[in-house]
Amino acid sequence: MSDALQERLSTARLTSEIKRRARELGFHKVGIVRAMPLEDERARLEEWLRRGHHAGMSWMARDVERRTDPRRLLPGALSVVVVALNYFTPHRHTAAHGTGKISRYAWGDDYHDVLGEKLKALLAFARELAPEAHGKVCVDAQPAMDKAWAERAGLGWIGKHTNLITRDYGSWVFLGELVLDIELEYDDAREEDHCGTCTLCLDACPTGAIVEPYVVDSARCISHATIELREPELPAEVAANLDGWLYGCDICQNVCPWNRFEQATEESRFEPRPDSISPKLNDIINLTHDAYVERFRRSPVKRAKLAGLQRNAHALLEDD
Repeated sequence: MSDALQERLSTARLTSEIKRRARELGFHKVGIVRAMPLEDERARLEEWLRRGHHAGMSWMARDVERRTDPRRLLPGALSVVVVALNYFTPHRHTAAHGTGKISRYAWGDDYHDVLGEKLKALLAFARELAPEAHGKVCVDAQPAMDKAWAERAGLGWIGKHTNLITRDYGSWVFLGELVLDIELEYDDAREEDHCGTCTLCLDACPTGAIVEPYVVDSARCISHATIELREPELPAEVAANLDGWLYGCDICQNVCPWNRFEQATEESRFEPRPDSISPKLNDIINLTHDAYVERFRRSPVKRAKLAGLQRNAHALLEDD
C-alpha cells in the first residue's frame, strides 16, 4: 500500500472518529468543511453593515476579516468541524395577565457553557487521535459566522428570517465550530433553500424587522431591543409591538412551517428553570441586584442586565 493511500485512509478514519465522537457527545448534526475565507458571506456582511442594520452592535463591525476567515482565529487552520445541538423542549408560554415571555433558547442553562463544554471535549478527543493538532472552540462569542459555516457544512439552510433551518429539527438549534489545523475529509453536499415562496416570518414580524427576505434590521428587532439595547427606553415602535416579549422573541420561528419537525431535546440542561418561561413582571421589577445574580446565574438571560429586564417589564406593564 502506498504512503499516499495510507495517509488518505488515516484521514478518513480520523474524520469518521471525530464525527462519531461528536454524536456521542450529544450533537445532533455534524459536518466538516475546509477552513477558507467566506468571501460571499463577507460581501453580504459588509453590505448589511453598510446599511446600518447592526444598530448598536458595534462589535459586529470590528475586524470583519477575522470574522470571515478562520485562519485569523487559528493560524494554520485547515478544517472546520461544524455542529448543531437541538434545544427544543415541549413547553409553552402562559397568557396569564402580568407575565412576560422569555425566548425559548433562554429557558435553560446558557448554551455557551453547554456547547463550549462539548466542543472542548471534542477537541481533547481529536488531540488524542492526532497529538500534533491544535484547535479553537467557537460558540457565538468568538467572531465566527456560525450560520454561514453550518450552511456550508450541509447542516441546513439560512431561512428568510436569517436563522438556520434544518430538515430534522427545524430552526431550534444552537451552532458551534471546532477549528483545527489538521486535514480532514470534507462534506461538499449543501442543503438547498426550502423556504420557497413562503413569507410567513416576514408577515408575522410585528415591527417589520425582516425588511426583505434574508435581511433583518436589528434596530427594529424585538430580540435586539430587549437583549442588546442598553438605552433607558425601548424604541417607540418596538415598545408598542412587544406582544408580551420580556426577553428575546420567537415569533418568526414559531410561524415557520419547518418547525413542525421540532423534536424534544435529550439535553436536560435546556429544560426550563423555575419561572423561566413566563415570569411575573412585578417579580422582575422588584428584583434586587443580588437576587438577579442568583436567579440568572449561568442563564442566557443575564445578557440583558437587570436594568434592561426591568426596563422591558415596565414597558410591558405600560402597554397592558
